[in-house]
Amino acid sequence: MTRIRSLAAVLAVTAALAGCSNSGTATPASAPTTTDVTVTTQRAEPTSTTPPTTSNATESYVVGSTRVTGSTQYATYDVAIPQLSGGDPAVTAEFNESMRAALQDQIDRDYGYDFALSDGYSTGATYVGRRVISAEQITDWIAVPPGAHGNSLLATVTIDADTAQPISLGDAFTDLDAGLARLSDQAAKILPTTRAGESFERSGIEPTVANFGNWTASPEGMNIHFGDYQAGAYGIGLITITVPWTDLSDVLAPGMRDVLSS
Repeated sequence: MTRIRSLAAVLAVTAALAGCSNSGTATPASAPTTTDVTVTTQRAEPTSTTPPTTSNATESYVVGSTRVTGSTQYATYDVAIPQLSGGDPAVTAEFNESMRAALQDQIDRDYGYDFALSDGYSTGATYVGRRVISAEQITDWIAVPPGAHGNSLLATVTIDADTAQPISLGDAFTDLDAGLARLSDQAAKILPTTRAGESFERSGIEPTVANFGNWTASPEGMNIHFGDYQAGAYGIGLITITVPWTDLSDVLAPGMRDVLSS
């Protein structure tokens, strides 16, 4: 995935699009228009309304959104993405740019069809901790003209609030392969307790960055976000599991648990 300042190791965007061909090549989007919308606040749980302060900020971070609209040769888009205000300006700028780059990647990708992007049927949560800011973006994709149904595209961004730098899976684990193997093992234990049930799609939890690249931080653990078709049939919808930090402690990079669980 491309983005300014090497976003490829940080943002993972999953498009589970059944039956898409590889024909056509999307052209870069013209500069999108943005419209600021009413600012709301969110914490680890979407019902929280009190934004926290961070160690590097002189004021609280506030989570709002910006609507991005426009069109390319193959795409039209009208999507609200999370955006920050307040707090450490460097952290706020990195988060906002990363979220915009994630959407641009979805706009520029070749799906083999003309398509439209709009707001997802659910809203991904944005978590603001003392030392980390982490968000999931859910975007609705539909072919033009429409097929049987649309699909959800996922993207996640996690920023270290101490350094104003993105955190990738490679940063989170001392050894990436060992970390992915642990996530795969834990997913196999947790998914049967979800809507996916015992018959979950095992290829969707193979220990690869593609399968686990959509992740966010929380005090409880690493949230893994599975796209349409990844964990099972389309009808089960999007599934998120949380792998407790206690089950990852021995494979996390030194000090990373303190940052991600803050």
